[in-house]
Amino acid sequence: MSSPSPWSHHRQSGVADDIDFEIKGQELQFVEIELDPGESAVAEAGAMVWKDAGITMTTVFGDGSGAQGGGFMDKLLGAGKRLVTGESLFTTVFTHEGRGKARVAFASPTPGAILPLKLSDYGGRLICQKDSFLAAAKGVSIGVQFQRKVMTGLFGGEGFIMQKLEGDGWVFVQMGGTVVQRDLAAGEELHVDTGCLAAYTSGIDFDLVAAGGVKTALFGGEGLFFARLRGPGHVWIQSLPFSRLAGRMVAASGSYTGQNRGEGSVLGGIGDLIGGNR
Repeated sequence: MSSPSPWSHHRQSGVADDIDFEIKGQELQFVEIELDPGESAVAEAGAMVWKDAGITMTTVFGDGSGAQGGGFMDKLLGAGKRLVTGESLFTTVFTHEGRGKARVAFASPTPGAILPLKLSDYGGRLICQKDSFLAAAKGVSIGVQFQRKVMTGLFGGEGFIMQKLEGDGWVFVQMGGTVVQRDLAAGEELHVDTGCLAAYTSGIDFDLVAAGGVKTALFGGEGLFFARLRGPGHVWIQSLPFSRLAGRMVAASGSYTGQNRGEGSVLGGIGDLIGGNR
């Protein structure tokens, strides 16, 4: 018996284009999206790897969802939301204007996983880290989610301003390292490092809890607060957020760019002096 085609997915009527796709790779993944004539996908600027010639590219102001009425102020509002979450003011829409089927591929800029999620399976809304969005079916709206609680706003770190993806179509979110999904029952709690919280559904209650006593908070290396997530709903956790990876790279590079830090040496910086690196 032959295995099912990775391009086959159940089609349902909805606002967003019902695209087909395949995730390829392991640690450095990319997603191939297959479009029928007239179908479109929207992606972050600069995410494209390759496309078939029948697919045209159009750079648009805002999220390209096509669901905001098309007025200039609506587009300006959508672009402003993207700017707040640290994304580009522009997105790129890829539309198949030829015959048959055509494919376009998008890659994640960091090591990790690309997670495909059908928003209609999660109540039509997903809250994720502000740099998580990679691509989606045209018709998905990309907004901003502010945490309303005072303590979360002051000390939430990466969790203060997040992306809000709304619609009924496929979205592809990029997450660092290994990704784990936790399904929380009503009232069940989970404590997560704020940077490792990748995404959650709208039914999850998000708040902060203290990491421990004063000594633990100052010297434990885990920060002052954890994200407290209370069900019911779904939570996705990433093992290597990009902010943590970037911080380790900066720390390893040292104040003298390009010089060997000798991180395997017990002497550390003193070893650099002895070895003539400073």
